[in-house]
Amino acid sequence: MSPRFSGDAFAATLVVAALAILVVLAATYAASRLAKKHSVIDTAWGLLFCAAAVVAFVRSAGHGDTGRRWLLLAMTLLWGLRLAVHIGRRSIGKGEDPRYEAMLRDRGQLETIALVYGLQGILAFLISMPILVGSFERDGLTPLAVVGVLLWAVGVLFEGIGDWQLERYKKDRASGRKVPKVMDRGLWHYTRHPNYFGDACVWLGISCVCAERWPGVLTLFSPMIMVYLLAFGSGKRVLERSMAGREGYRDYMARTSGFVPLPPKRSVPS
Repeated sequence: MSPRFSGDAFAATLVVAALAILVVLAATYAASRLAKKHSVIDTAWGLLFCAAAVVAFVRSAGHGDTGRRWLLLAMTLLWGLRLAVHIGRRSIGKGEDPRYEAMLRDRGQLETIALVYGLQGILAFLISMPILVGSFERDGLTPLAVVGVLLWAVGVLFEGIGDWQLERYKKDRASGRKVPKVMDRGLWHYTRHPNYFGDACVWLGISCVCAERWPGVLTLFSPMIMVYLLAFGSGKRVLERSMAGREGYRDYMARTSGFVPLPPKRSVPS
């Protein structure tokens, strides 16, 4: 009887996945030198997971359940490629992101590479663990996978719709149309960060597909890392620090949920 989890093949896949992530990071660094801005790493963020998912799918052939392998590949590619295209298109013609300028001020080249590219590579590798592990699980899908797909779908919709609504707001504002000083319409009426909330749902959904079988349950730390980064770490916290000085934003923060969508408060404390 063949083992229920091919440990040797999985261990070798971890090495290949790490190398694939490293290749994407190297290409991103080269692109950053041409573009003269390190914020190109934001475009590559989704591509790091795509690289890991493709490696996991190819190397798990004959070792993992076919349905789960295809599902994890599709969920990751659809999310990662959409995100990369959106951020890449949004950044065309723009200079360095002020957040990177502030973070990298007075830092040397090696320190910059470690902080921007090395750290994100390590995080992508750790957060990709449900994809890497799940692709090697032999037993078939369970109802928990349906829950995972639904969570993932909610996340993708929140990200996509939230990004589209914000883009329309910026275009209306640039064209001189009368718009609120702070974007508080659509999904942004219920959460200050519909894209970050959507991202969290995506990774909780992917983890559900993996966690329905052993040893996938051991990878629950991965979505926890992602949710922490989005809600308390370099996502929401850093962005709001840069937005706090904008007129009307503090009032918006006072009445609108910071992460999970909730009805806004009716009155703002003075």
